[in-house]
Amino acid sequence: MTLVKLRKSAQLTLPSEIREALQLAEGDYLEAEIVQGGVLLRPVDVVRREAAWRRIEEAMASVHPTPEQAAKPLDEQEREILELVDEARREHAADRRRP
Repeated sequence: MTLVKLRKSAQLTLPSEIREALQLAEGDYLEAEIVQGGVLLRPVDVVRREAAWRRIEEAMASVHPTPEQAAKPLDEQEREILELVDEARREHAADRRRP
């Protein structure tokens, strides 16, 4: 177990073995969550809102439904899209937890 000391102004220094295992660098963000018995720190990606929307619009412009997909009702198409997004998020979260 690695000890971390709380310093002046409530600053923490993560030991190098933790930073290396999580591939963290100066300026990276961590999400802090209170859990039973302590605090969980989890790396998160932060993207500028404008850049994120630009990437979404570019991706949307490159997607064209197949004739079978276009024949489905819009609510069914949206449900299928949301299922795929949820699956991709679960996979991404699982990948981030793996050292």
